[in-house]
Amino acid sequence: MRWLSNVRLPRASPCSHSGQRWRIGLDGDDRVQQIEALAAGSAAAGDDWGGDWLSPMGVDLQINGGLGLAFTELSAADQPRLQQLLELLWRDGVEAICPTLVTCAVPPLRQALAVLRQARADHQPGRCRLLGAHLEGPFLAPARRGAHPQAHLCTPSLAALAERIDGFCGPADGPGGGGADAADIALVTLAPELEGAAAVIQALRDQGIVVSLGHSAANDSEAMAAYEAGVAMVTHAFNAMAGLGHRQPGPIAAAALRGDVALGLIADGVHVAPGMAVLLQRLAPGQVVLVSDALAPYGLAEGLHRWDERTLIVANGSCRLEDGTLAGVTLPLLEGARRLAGWSGRPEWAIAAATVLPRRVLGERRPLQELLVGRRLGDCLRWSADGEAGEGLHWRRAA
Repeated sequence: MRWLSNVRLPRASPCSHSGQRWRIGLDGDDRVQQIEALAAGSAAAGDDWGGDWLSPMGVDLQINGGLGLAFTELSAADQPRLQQLLELLWRDGVEAICPTLVTCAVPPLRQALAVLRQARADHQPGRCRLLGAHLEGPFLAPARRGAHPQAHLCTPSLAALAERIDGFCGPADGPGGGGADAADIALVTLAPELEGAAAVIQALRDQGIVVSLGHSAANDSEAMAAYEAGVAMVTHAFNAMAGLGHRQPGPIAAAALRGDVALGLIADGVHVAPGMAVLLQRLAPGQVVLVSDALAPYGLAEGLHRWDERTLIVANGSCRLEDGTLAGVTLPLLEGARRLAGWSGRPEWAIAAATVLPRRVLGERRPLQELLVGRRLGDCLRWSADGEAGEGLHWRRAA
C-alpha cells in the first residue's frame, strides 16, 4: 500500500480543527483504502502533502448551460455538444451537476428533460455526470422573477406541476437515498408563499425531490413555515429575495436559525458582496453551498450572446440583460471556492462548500472519510494555498 501523509480534509463546522492532519492509504490502482488521523507532530511515513487538502470533485446544483447551450433549449441534435460540455466540466473539476432549467414554456421543458434523460444514460468516464435536473420555476413570485420571463410564470397547482413533470421521476430512493443519479428531476426552486405552493411542495417531497426557496417574497415567518414543510434549500441567497434586515430578518435569517437548510451562494463577488458572503459563511458554515449559476456562454469568449430571444451581455465573468438585470455568470464552480477562500481565510470551509455540502443536499449522509474510500486518487482534487489563510488557493487533480 502507498501512503500519503500530512493531508488535510475540508470541514465546514464552527468547531472544525483545520490543523488536523491525516494519512491516506492507496491500493495498487491508486484507490483510497484507508484514512487515518495523525497525532499532532507525527512524522508518519508517506508522500508528504505539506498540509494540502484532499476532496472529492465539485458538484454544481445550479448551472444553466455552457458552450452556447442553454439547457432549456436542448434538442436531440444537441447531444454531441452536450457531451463536449460535460467533458469541459470534468476538466474544470466538476464531477456532477443538476442541469438547471429556468422558467420556460411546457413543451421545451419536457423536451429538455427527455434529452437529459438520454444523455444521462449515455454517460462515459471522463465526463461530468448528469444528476436529476433543477427546475428553477415556473412557480416564482412575479415581483422577484429577476431574469425569468414573465410570460411563463405560473401559479402553483398540482395540475400545473403534472403538466410539466408527469412521466419524469424524482430520486428513486426518496430523500436521503442518493437516487439523484437516476432521477429526471432532483431539485425544484419555487416561491413557497404563493397560494397553492404548499400542495406542490408536498407532492415534490413525496417524490423525493428537494425543494428550494427562491425568487420569493417570503418573509421570515413564511420561510420558516416552508422549512418546516420540507423546503431544504435557498436558491442563490440574497438574490431575488429579501436580505438580512434587523426588523425583517427574511428567509436567509430563518434558514440560518434553523441550522439545517442549505444556503446556495454564487461567490463571484457581484451577486453577493465579498463581505456579505463571508458573513453568511461565518453565520452558517455547514449550510453554505456554492453554485456557479453559469449560463450558456460558459466556456466561450465574452461579448454579446443570445438567451432565448434576448441579448446577453457577458463581461468580466458576469452575464446581464440589456436592461442591466443580472442573469448569471460564466465562471467555473471551483473559481467560486477559490474566491471565497481568499475573502474568508477559511479554505477548508470554501472547499467543502463546493465539494462535500452539495452532496448533503441531495441526500449523501456518509462522513467525508467514507465518501473518499474507494475513489481513485485521480478522481479527487488536491488543494494548495500560499498561506494558512487561504490566499492563492488553487486545485489540481490529486494524482
